[in-house]
Amino acid sequence: MGVHMAPVQGQVPLHYRGRVVWILAGEPSGDVIGARLMQALHKLDPMLVFAGVGGGRMEALGLHSLFPMSDLSVMGLTEVLPRLPLLSQRLLQAEQDIALRRPDVVITIDSPGFAMRLLERITPLKVRRLHYVAPQVWAWQERRLKKYRGMWDKLLCLFPFEPEWFAKRGFATEFVGHPVLQAGVTEGNGERFRKRHDIAPDVPILILMPGSRKTEVPRLMPVFEKMVNRLRRRFPDLCVVMPVPPACADQVHRLVKRWKVAPHLITDIEDKHDAFAAAQAAVTKSGTSTLELAMGRVPMVVTYKVNPLSGFLARRMLTVPYVSMINLLANREIVPELLQDHCTPEKLADQVTTLLTDPLAADAQRGAFGAVLEQLQAQEGQSPSDSAAQAVMKLMETPLTELRADLKPREREMLESREKERQSCLAPLATRLEQEGLTTSPADRAGPTNPPLSAPSGRKAEPAKELSADLSSKAVEKTEGEKSPS
Repeated sequence: MGVHMAPVQGQVPLHYRGRVVWILAGEPSGDVIGARLMQALHKLDPMLVFAGVGGGRMEALGLHSLFPMSDLSVMGLTEVLPRLPLLSQRLLQAEQDIALRRPDVVITIDSPGFAMRLLERITPLKVRRLHYVAPQVWAWQERRLKKYRGMWDKLLCLFPFEPEWFAKRGFATEFVGHPVLQAGVTEGNGERFRKRHDIAPDVPILILMPGSRKTEVPRLMPVFEKMVNRLRRRFPDLCVVMPVPPACADQVHRLVKRWKVAPHLITDIEDKHDAFAAAQAAVTKSGTSTLELAMGRVPMVVTYKVNPLSGFLARRMLTVPYVSMINLLANREIVPELLQDHCTPEKLADQVTTLLTDPLAADAQRGAFGAVLEQLQAQEGQSPSDSAAQAVMKLMETPLTELRADLKPREREMLESREKERQSCLAPLATRLEQEGLTTSPADRAGPTNPPLSAPSGRKAEPAKELSADLSSKAVEKTEGEKSPS
């Protein structure tokens, strides 16, 4: 009848009684982290099933996203304001889905704007909450930290200094290593890139990385254009390569149409890593891209520019001496940072010229990258995703009564009863999954389906109680008509 069968792939019935991980990724980088985490969790427990919100990589592993991840990929006040009604609906939708499923753990990945609101909303549900990728409040005024208190049961950190910083302020944290170590950057092949794009072996290659969000890209493109014009007068055969996310490709293509010589635009991940291996220098915005370039041993200049008001406020609030993680981790300037008023075509061109003409300057950066990246390695040589998966499993095995000191006696009794009931279901479920050959890889599985929780257009989302009865009955109707996969 399929009521209790919930393989990894496909939608998970609302009334499934096995172990459920509800996971949220709100942007492409989170989708990559989420997909690796799903794979690592499945290795530890093949019976785990996943629900929540994710992108193409997580969906390829079997997650049926509650709604499109792109609905959450917004940044900046001007982009968020017009989409507030949709974001509010998605927040309610996610909250209702969690309330109906009662998962063993809710995992939110980065995207603090949406994730923290969701974690706050589900606090009364008494489910385990884990946030992956710590908000960088250590870089800003500490008073921002108070709004996060009580929002999660465990915080997974990407940088080695973060656990101590958060622990001193009363937060349960764990360092799991940085996902950039699993990105495959070191597998790049420079010769392959030059052959693929018909670039001669002696032609210098400059990487430009203006950002990964549509709101970021336009800020740096005019400066990059003027910088490249200056550099071409000094290096006439200079080849400019611009890796961009697929979501920004059309936008960047329109912006570079006016350039005297258009750069090579690449969207493929493998092609990007090959470009890194072939490049002599890079100019990048601050962010994870600095770590990617360091992994590829590409000497770089870091830059960033926002509107004057935002820049003024940032200078007043910033509490760290650098903005690039390379310099922060080294606690000294390894790569030059040209920010705001210093982000000019002239200054950027001069710094790139130094990297292209002075081998000592370029080698000094390359020599320092190794020690910085070594700090990002998880303990005992584990991959970051494996380390994170172990932290998730440990949290799931911790009774909620131990995690929440503020529980009332009646709440404790209810949670203990619910946990016993869940555990009583796991043993027969494991036997049944094994008998029906469902403890294989996710690619071999096809799961039962149930309708999504999205409310019809123009209508308010229904209350959770009304949705519960309706969706549960529909889920049974659908799953009863399906055959178990062979």
